Amino acid sequence: MVEFFNTLLAPIMWGEAWVMLAWQKAFAFIGIGGGWSWALSIVGLTIVVRIVLIPLFVKQIHASRRMQLIQPEMQKIQAKYKGKTDPESRQAMTQETMQLYKRTGTNPFSSCMPILLQSPFFFALFQVLNNLKGIAEGTHAPIGPITPAIAAEIESSTILGAPLSATFVNAPNTATKVLTVVLIILMSLTTFTTQRQLMRKNMPDAALDNPFMRQQKIILYLMPIFFAISGINFPIGVLLYWLTTNLWSMGQQFYVIRRMPAPGSQAERDLQARRERKGKSFQRLSLKGIETDSTDGAPADAPAAVDDDAVAPRQRQQPMSKKRAKKAGPPRASSTRPSGKAAGSAASGPSSGASAPQDRGPQDST
Repeated sequence: MVEFFNTLLAPIMWGEAWVMLAWQKAFAFIGIGGGWSWALSIVGLTIVVRIVLIPLFVKQIHASRRMQLIQPEMQKIQAKYKGKTDPESRQAMTQETMQLYKRTGTNPFSSCMPILLQSPFFFALFQVLNNLKGIAEGTHAPIGPITPAIAAEIESSTILGAPLSATFVNAPNTATKVLTVVLIILMSLTTFTTQRQLMRKNMPDAALDNPFMRQQKIILYLMPIFFAISGINFPIGVLLYWLTTNLWSMGQQFYVIRRMPAPGSQAERDLQARRERKGKSFQRLSLKGIETDSTDGAPADAPAAVDDDAVAPRQRQQPMSKKRAKKAGPPRASSTRPSGKAAGSAASGPSSGASAPQDRGPQDST
């Protein structure tokens, strides 16, 4: 199973090895040598990976926004079948939910895809750095351009006295333990900050007080413990990759919250206030199949409702002769033409906006 997993990761491992070597050569060319050139090459590799994943991240944001927009409809379906546990009701609820997804073009798994696609890059880098010692000693095959000589060079490279391939568990000195602890703490802080700003400012008001959100808050505070347990087994090079990824994610998340906030969130209200201060219009996100605004139930991008009777046409109705009126057929009720004596009195008195004018010749058209 491990061999099959490594075979799948082999192309990514080769690509990462070449990117790392290219960055190392570039840093060495400008005078940064030793362990710092390899450490910075890992940072450069992280930036390249995240740039490659930007289109997937954009798709994740759009998928997440669509899922947030359909939450009111999802809650209606859940309320409709609340307390019903019979198979028919459960099946009907599932069918209505799937119809909602189909009607709105949403997919609950779309927002998880970028995270899943990023995982192979992380595990591939872990395999590259974890096998450096085996490559240097000849017990593991070379990975791309990382030959035994280059692997030995990376193995002997240090930053602040700590080897890049060392972990907290097999630390050769105190400097390695101190550096791994510092990196783990920074990883925890950046992850905590990213998730906290997401939960505080970019969540709809309806989602802030529910059992799921309470679970998310518990997980948020348990993350540092998870990183402490798992981080002590990762090489320093992997910790650098992880920290750089977290810093990138934190900045990216800040940009998204400010410019593309979730519907109904505090961040959306802040964006609306900023645009109104600048005299710019603000249009809420809408979704095909879910056109109503959560605040008043009206379509999100539709104009306000108007009274048809209150908007009268401003153009003056053109006079019509009796012969033309006969051909046109009976007039509408709102423009009924008076007849007989009533017609004469109407012609002599003030004209009504609802009645057709008399055929009085050319002077009527002025």
